[in-house]
Amino acid sequence: MNADHDRVHWALSEAIIGAAMAVLNKLKPGLNEKAYENALVIELRKRGHVVEQQRQFDVIYDGHVVDTLIPDLIVDGKVIVDPKVAETFTDTHVAQMLGYLTITGLELALLLNCKHVRLAWKRVVRSHPRASA
Repeated sequence: MNADHDRVHWALSEAIIGAAMAVLNKLKPGLNEKAYENALVIELRKRGHVVEQQRQFDVIYDGHVVDTLIPDLIVDGKVIVDPKVAETFTDTHVAQMLGYLTITGLELALLLNCKHVRLAWKRVVRSHPRASA
């Protein structure tokens, strides 16, 4: 991975993480994911961000709609945000975000873990396949 790839929407990531820290500091650990999600919507909007909650995307296979994808949050039309309450992030969490990025066409997902006193986060960046010569 190159430095540009790692820096996709870096400033926006930092702003979202800061808002999530404020939410966790105020609410404390021990609640369910929906509580942190709803509070994060309030905090991000208070800070001037556009937040779409539970936006629906069609999942297309061979030209047919086979399902509906509903990411928790999309911030400023650029970043999928998925608050979790888990011991740790797993490969399954990352794989889910990569699938979300593929379906939505976005480049960055941000996993936020509110399980512990200190917020944990993971940036998941969609890789673009290189064009073949």
